[in-house]
Amino acid sequence: MAELYPETIKIDSVADIVAARQVGRNMSRQLGFGTIMQSRMATTISELARNIFLYAGEGTITITPIEREGAIGLQITALDAGPGIADIRKVLEDGYSTSGALGAGLPGVRRMMDEFDIQSALGEGTKVIVVKWRS
Repeated sequence: MAELYPETIKIDSVADIVAARQVGRNMSRQLGFGTIMQSRMATTISELARNIFLYAGEGTITITPIEREGAIGLQITALDAGPGIADIRKVLEDGYSTSGALGAGLPGVRRMMDEFDIQSALGEGTKVIVVKWRS
């Protein structure tokens, strides 16, 4: 397997969301994730990138191959300098949405991934880091 390096995609348009999805799908395939997990990675990246685009206007998605204690995984970091999230607990509730969408975004991402961390400060932005380990 060729050595893979982190890739950062700037998000400030719908086209960037599509590009980030493709990078994530390709990298997860190269790391040996099955097709269902490749789709879940693409969905996770879509949700995180769409949140950046909708709520912050711009930011980045960084997709990083990782290894820990012999396990292979993929880490996705979504970073923006937007308005921040006032109530993180609320946005992690199923069905909660401020955009009129289904509200499956962050709760769905949290369910699909093995590790989930979110940090946000009002007026400073939001950072979400998720990890999926290859089984």
